[in-house]
Amino acid sequence: MDVQRLPERLESGTSSTPEAVIALDPEAGGEANALSPGRRIFTCRNLRFDQISQVGFDMDYTLAPYVKRNIEELSFRLTAERLVKAHGYPEEVLTIEYDPRFVVRGLAVDKRLGNLLKMNGHNYVGRAYHGRRPLSKEERIELYRNQKIRLNTPRYYWLDTLFALPEAILYAGVIDLYENQLGIKKVAYAKLFEDIRESIDACHRDGSLKAIVKADLGRYIAVDPALPPTLHKLRSAGKRLFVLTNSMWDYTNAVMSFLLDGKLAEYPGWLNYFDVVIVGAGKPEFFTENREFRRVNLESGLAVDHPVNRLEPRGVYQGGSIRRFDKLSPGEGGDRVLYVGDHIYGDIIRSKKDSLWRTALILEELESELGLPDEIQRAQLDLVALEEHREHLDDETTNLKLRLNQVEQAMDDHGDPARQEELSRMKRQLRLSLDRKRRDLKAVIARREELTQQIDQAYNPYWGSVFKEGSELSRFGEQVEDYACLYTSRVSNFLSYSPSQYFRSPRHWMAHEKA
Repeated sequence: MDVQRLPERLESGTSSTPEAVIALDPEAGGEANALSPGRRIFTCRNLRFDQISQVGFDMDYTLAPYVKRNIEELSFRLTAERLVKAHGYPEEVLTIEYDPRFVVRGLAVDKRLGNLLKMNGHNYVGRAYHGRRPLSKEERIELYRNQKIRLNTPRYYWLDTLFALPEAILYAGVIDLYENQLGIKKVAYAKLFEDIRESIDACHRDGSLKAIVKADLGRYIAVDPALPPTLHKLRSAGKRLFVLTNSMWDYTNAVMSFLLDGKLAEYPGWLNYFDVVIVGAGKPEFFTENREFRRVNLESGLAVDHPVNRLEPRGVYQGGSIRRFDKLSPGEGGDRVLYVGDHIYGDIIRSKKDSLWRTALILEELESELGLPDEIQRAQLDLVALEEHREHLDDETTNLKLRLNQVEQAMDDHGDPARQEELSRMKRQLRLSLDRKRRDLKAVIARREELTQQIDQAYNPYWGSVFKEGSELSRFGEQVEDYACLYTSRVSNFLSYSPSQYFRSPRHWMAHEKA
């Protein structure tokens, strides 16, 4: 069997993963089918866009996409400096290089052992690093196969937002520095991580990080020229738009002015795009607690110290909760609201668990993962075909073993020499067939491993695809499927879809249905 190139390929439309449903929208300037895969909207649960009356947006990494390399390196450096100055870590910490590829979203930090983990949806650890050293399969089994991993315990920290990546990179770098360069073998891994978390939180609390960003917005914020017409199109379709962000008014105003002011003649300022703006929302508590809204004084940026009884048009408010929003907003609430955010827990999971709001997750990783070279896409199709062929070989091998067992049992039951000769001949033939199938299976497995490594390297040399672990969904990928109604790479992708689009999810097949 030639396992280097399989003649049959699966058509791209046969994938069991959520697929894009592309509209033909005359306002989009052409057929939306011409969109590159990374600019499409993917559907996990059916959603009739014409029944959505309000669309809300997070700001950071949603309306405001950051220049990822610049903002992460800034966060990395500020955190390292605070570790040295405020917590007494050695000056060598400042020499640790920032490697943007080393950490991806959807990993877990084991604070007790100093490890980074990537798991599938069943919490099976498929890959792990201690500092910058990959753990062997034997080490992973010894550490993580004899007890259930509970990510909601203090031992673990879930990297579910892009803002968390720099601190994990620094964490691994300090461990590597201590153990492999400074010769420090007894590292307090949990304390190290908490010091890093305190340092990055302090950079946010004292405003030092955002002050640097505000002073040079063009370096840290990526302007998407399609964002203003996207918001205009949604408003023109009669949808009420609102901003719901954890950032405070001064920073929100600076970033949104940079993104939207002066972009369209119909909108004198960025506030004109939105019916309501909510800052300092305190998500995820916004979805779980019942707090009052406070109107923001736009001059001082401070919240007026008394609750409001109505969300006025063009009003700016602080705090609040989803219960108060649905009660006070002039628009319809519940499942007539679509909330668009980038934080899988704070924006998507929490809102889905505690409300009827529909959800759209912004995943900037999609553009790079769906923009792989043609040879990698061909390798992926070959990998799918190899998996199917492996299943076929497994079935044939099992069948041959059963037949061989039957022949051997018959040989024990029959004493007739002629019958024994016939059964012996059948046994030899079955053994030869079984050996051939085993050789084919071994070749398929070897080729599969080769293709898997090739594909993983194309995604990320350390962790592979953000959304997969081996042949299964990663824990992060499973969360996307479970909680996001829609997902896409940027807000402006909505521009190529009709405001009355019916987003249809693909049929989900159980294993027995595929058989």
